[in-house]
Amino acid sequence: MTGIPIAPSPTFLYPRSESPTKFRLASTASSTSFSATSQKEPDSSSGKIRGIIFDIDGTLADSWNLGYQATRTVLADYHNNNNNNNNGEEHTSETYPLTSEEYHFGCRYTTPERLARHVGLEPGHPSFESVGEDLGKKFDDYYVQLVDMSTAGFYEGISDLLVKLHCGDLVSNSSCESTGDKGGGTRGIQLGALTNACVEYAHAVLKANCPRYSTDSSADDEDKSIYSRFTSIHGANSVPRPKPFGDGILLCCSEMKLDPSEVIYVGDAPTDARAAVDAKCRAAIGVLWGSNSEECLKEEKGFNALCKNVKELETAIAHYLSF
Repeated sequence: MTGIPIAPSPTFLYPRSESPTKFRLASTASSTSFSATSQKEPDSSSGKIRGIIFDIDGTLADSWNLGYQATRTVLADYHNNNNNNNNGEEHTSETYPLTSEEYHFGCRYTTPERLARHVGLEPGHPSFESVGEDLGKKFDDYYVQLVDMSTAGFYEGISDLLVKLHCGDLVSNSSCESTGDKGGGTRGIQLGALTNACVEYAHAVLKANCPRYSTDSSADDEDKSIYSRFTSIHGANSVPRPKPFGDGILLCCSEMKLDPSEVIYVGDAPTDARAAVDAKCRAAIGVLWGSNSEECLKEEKGFNALCKNVKELETAIAHYLSF
């Protein structure tokens, strides 16, 4: 298997139903106001927001090309080893006939299900689960080792947002330094991460990208990183059931010692909205720079807000923190 060429994220549009639900989007970056997709303001009777759980691919990290090229590599190997009637035709990662649009659409599924579907199997097929699990393991073993800031880097502005959340800068004028944070708690928001990729991938991406927040010379590099401040990190292989079920969010909430009503979930896929609703999160915020278009996410009634850029996401989060 070869290395992964680097490519920028394209924009993909998936036309959906004829009459999508109407939403009011978060404001543009030049405005300080915010309009949630719901007509209702957040219910302050549930208590303040104390935690935010993030999806990773397409939300925190611009990793589409890593996943796409790794997928084509694994599928090419499967094709070459299992198709006896291909008239001698073999594929490489460059020639395997999987479009970027097909890859992005598949990202709403767990890795084993996505890969099984990519090779033409459907749920209910006798080999669906076994083939998916085998391909999923090969994919995970291959692409996790390729994670770094060039293949799965954070989107611009994400690092600053995570520091602001941890340090409490969106809810007060405090900072990590002014609150005396030396590796302990601050008045900020607890952070969690939940992906439908494997948990090892989640840790790899966060370790590679999370910025420092402390200048304490007595702390080691990992303790200075926002990575160490993620209270809970999970993937599809470390939760009872993956998204769209709410099990992973509930597990994160349990480890964060928070009720779901105190938590916002942020993601880029329909399954993210459905998982947040299933877990009864206070709110779900959808981002439009990932694998799904605005038209697609507008159909998900579980999203309380949709954001076109990180500045809008910061504004949306601050809106909920103000209650």
